[in-house]
Parts: sequence; C-alpha cells; structure tokens
Amino acid sequence: MPRPRMLDLLGRGPEDVVVDATGRIITGLEDGRILRVSPDGSGVEVLAHTGGHPLGVEVDRDGTVVICDCRRGLLRLDPGNGSLVDLVSAGDVVGDLPLGLCNNSAIGGDGTIYFSDSSSRFTQPWWKADLFEHSGTGRLLRRDPNGRCEVLAGGLQFANGVALAPDETFVLVAETGAYRITRVWLSGPSAGRTDVFADNLPGFPDNLSTGTDGLLWIAIGSPRSPVLDHLLPRPPILRRALWALPPRLQPDPVDTAWVMAMTFGGELVHDLQDRIPGFFMVTGVREHCGTVYLGSLHGRAVAALELSPASSTTP
Repeated sequence: MPRPRMLDLLGRGPEDVVVDATGRIITGLEDGRILRVSPDGSGVEVLAHTGGHPLGVEVDRDGTVVICDCRRGLLRLDPGNGSLVDLVSAGDVVGDLPLGLCNNSAIGGDGTIYFSDSSSRFTQPWWKADLFEHSGTGRLLRRDPNGRCEVLAGGLQFANGVALAPDETFVLVAETGAYRITRVWLSGPSAGRTDVFADNLPGFPDNLSTGTDGLLWIAIGSPRSPVLDHLLPRPPILRRALWALPPRLQPDPVDTAWVMAMTFGGELVHDLQDRIPGFFMVTGVREHCGTVYLGSLHGRAVAALELSPASSTTP
C-alpha cells in the first residue's frame, strides 16, 4: 500500500468518507458532527450535528448528503444551511421490523436510496455481539423517492456496505459476519433474485463504494478471525460464551489497514494492505480521481493514498 497522507479531524471515528462535487471530503464523527475537509486537510468545517452517531455518508445528485445514523436512522443534510431532514427514523417499521442499526447506503439515479439495517438484535456499540451470535437479522432496505420503504433482502449476517452496479441492474450488500458480498438483482431476467457476488473473502467486509474509476471498493475492517471461524459452525451456546468473556479476552480487529477493489464482474484489481501507525480497522473507502480516502471507526483522521500502477494486483 502506498504511504498515505493523514488528514487530521480533531475528533474520533470517521467511519465513512465521500467526496463532493468540489473534491472536498465529507465524513461523520462518533460525537455526531458532520465535517467537510479540504483535499489537503488544511480546512475542516462542521456542516451539522446529527445528535446521534453518523456512519455511512453519500452525496446525492443535488448536492445534499444522505447520512446513515445508527441512533437516528436515515437522514438528509443540506450542506448549504446545515438543515437535517429525517427520511426513515430509527424505530420506524419497515416490513415487519423496526429500523435498528442504519449503517450504509447507495443512491440510484432516480433518488431511490438503498440502505442497510445491520441488526435487529444489537445496537452499534455491541456490533461484535451480532458477529458472535451469528443469528442473521440484518436487512437490505429500499426507500423510493415518494418515501415508501420496503425490504429487499433479510436474514443477512450483519448487513453493512451498500453499492449499486453502474447500470443499476443490481445492488450489492456486504455481509460482514459471513465474509461475503450478496447481490440483489433489480432488473432484467433475474430481477428479484438474490445470489452471491463475492464469497469467502479474506477478511470482514465493511463499507462499499463505487469509485470514479468504475470499480467496486471494499473496506476490509480486519482479517478473518480463526476463533470465529472455528465457532460459527458450532452450537450457539459456545458463541454466547465468547461474548460473555471480558472484552480483553475477546477477538479484536487486527492492527492493519486493508482495502480491495473489484470490477463489477467480480475480478480483483487492487488488494492493498499495510500497517499505518495510529490508523487501523478501515471501515470506509472512497476512490476519487486516483486518490483513495480511508475512514476508520477508531481513527482520528482520514487517510489519503495516491494510487499507482504498482498498486494493482492479480488474484
């Protein structure tokens, strides 16, 4: 991995990153602030405060920002005046369940928002509990421009990152707890069908995004856990026992920064991994005109690395 520049934020937890039409980076912090950062990191401004904990961020075609806030739900921010509008509130019933842990989204050309509800069992601070329990209560949801919401897929293992195919024939959702990316077909002969886009990934997939290079970028939060791999096929009581252990005895993310990129046909193009002092557990990734911006649930900066031909790998 090329050595990154670090864009300091004076705050913790830029879980996701997006780039607006002027090339500025937008991210949210765990204290609820939504920030806009100049590409060189020299300017950081506060656009709004959600009063919750923002995770996924996306810029819509009109310049507004769609925010997945794990405490408030799905929001829309006007960066011009800082106003926030609730699109789907936490606790609103979609299908037959309330919206629980709103995590990441992708926006269609007509304004349709596809977004993930990671778990109906656990809130964000207890995300590891959902991975340990492995009960599969995550969902992929869709909000039409008229405000109608529906469930596209359920039974997902901690539904996380969301991305649309460039032609919008399918939508992808990362299943962090299953090491895979699931595909839901939206049009064509397979419309309504769900299948696996990428399976048996080498780590926990987190947020997804489509770069200006046309590739699917995947944040890998951590390499696979041998302990979880051993316990997942075994009786649930063993996984509950793991969650009951003191935090210092539970598996933790490995101290590494890792992102991958694939074509939407499933071919691996980039596999970038390195140790960056003070920066690990990459949860958000966004490629913009040759620069890859990384967010981290535990970081205090956005990392920016410049791609080069040597960055590419083949399987």
